[in-house]
Amino acid sequence: MAADTEIQPEASAPREKAMTIGAVCKSLSQEFPDISISKIRYLEDQKLLAPRRTPGGYRLYTAGDVARLRTILRLQRDEFLPLRVIRQELATGATAEEAPRSGAAKQANRGARSPRAAISVSSPGALYTLEDVLEDTRADPGLVKELEDFSVIKGEIRGGVRFYDETEREIVRAATELARYGVAGRNLRVFRTSADREAALLQQILAPALRSRNAERRKEAVEALENLAAVTTHLKHLLLIRDLRKIAG
Repeated sequence: MAADTEIQPEASAPREKAMTIGAVCKSLSQEFPDISISKIRYLEDQKLLAPRRTPGGYRLYTAGDVARLRTILRLQRDEFLPLRVIRQELATGATAEEAPRSGAAKQANRGARSPRAAISVSSPGALYTLEDVLEDTRADPGLVKELEDFSVIKGEIRGGVRFYDETEREIVRAATELARYGVAGRNLRVFRTSADREAALLQQILAPALRSRNAERRKEAVEALENLAAVTTHLKHLLLIRDLRKIAG
């Protein structure tokens, strides 16, 4: 009778290496240049992330946590979804790769023709000529002219040529979508006025820090400005939905 073969115990799987919040921020910075530690903490405060904590209180992020964060950031950047909708997307099991194609994202971004630009307070991004903007957004040249006439967009003259940054290009894209419903460029002045008032309010709140001689404090103020912009955008969305519900009812 052959001797019993000794069964070796299976080697235990190596424990998944966790990352600190600083390492997570660094690993995502190439894809998301405006990512910051304070922004990650803000998303945790909004119950979108739940990293493990060490006994000393330090956050540790698994590969799953990082993938979830990447999905959140892509939905914000590419789909302009409010955090409430992103929370619903995550509940359906959306992954970072599937995020731009998921159900609620398609519903919220219906009519878009291409991925949205990465919009950041700290940087205007690339510059585009009028021809570039028209080709990318399929806007009517007359609409762009009207947006300029009513100061919805301004552009910047360089070497005798007018250029538009990524934010203004996306404004033209949004105005083009609204134009399909009969909304003219002059009707968008109400949004311009509202944005000016909100910007003035946020500037008033953060003015001392934004003017600080301390570079780190100014950087933190810009990050806070990003977070406040996200919160005010969500608040406007909620107020609009409330009022539209009355109209629909």
